[in-house]
Amino acid sequence: MRITEIFHSIQGESTFAGRPCVFVRLTGCPLRCTWCDTDYAFYGGAEQSIDQIVETVRAYGCPLVEVTGGEPLAQSECLVLLTRLCDEGLTVLLETSGAIDTTTVDARVHVILDVKCPGSGMTDRMHWANITRLKQHDEAKFVIQDRPDYEWARETVARYGIDHRCTVLFSPVFGTLDSRQLAEWVLADRLPVRYQIQMHKYIWAPDMRGV
Repeated sequence: MRITEIFHSIQGESTFAGRPCVFVRLTGCPLRCTWCDTDYAFYGGAEQSIDQIVETVRAYGCPLVEVTGGEPLAQSECLVLLTRLCDEGLTVLLETSGAIDTTTVDARVHVILDVKCPGSGMTDRMHWANITRLKQHDEAKFVIQDRPDYEWARETVARYGIDHRCTVLFSPVFGTLDSRQLAEWVLADRLPVRYQIQMHKYIWAPDMRGV
């Protein structure tokens, strides 16, 4: 597999926010979101075997691991890696763009499905059937750039009943949408969602890698 980086940090997002976590960032992504903050993972990286990756993760002694990207499912071997990590007894998170079918992802994995709002420029790349596969331990994340994105996200949650399937996360695009503004919209509409910010960007420099 082609790997951009593996590192130990504080989980900055999702219901696991605040917990120490090992991140395995795979290289490559077929999408080009306007607000992407990991475009350095589009190219490059280094080839590692699944055994090497698992051994590196194991060495950190951390029970929580996230496989992310780029888009991790763009590499077919990712499915094997996810199962191997689950077999290690770890709590495994998968951060995926929603553009690739999640049918064959190990059922033990916590899928964090990024539902692409119009501001991302990638809404038409969504594989919408993925929403119907969300389980109670999964999460659906909406990264929101502006008021039109917010209204679209609110309507999408209601249309698909996503809040009845799993936890729904609303997050502002860092440096673009004021975090207080999004919080006030969520409160005003009494939405059944979990508001979040990217915690790691407040602990370390926003553009710092490996954290």
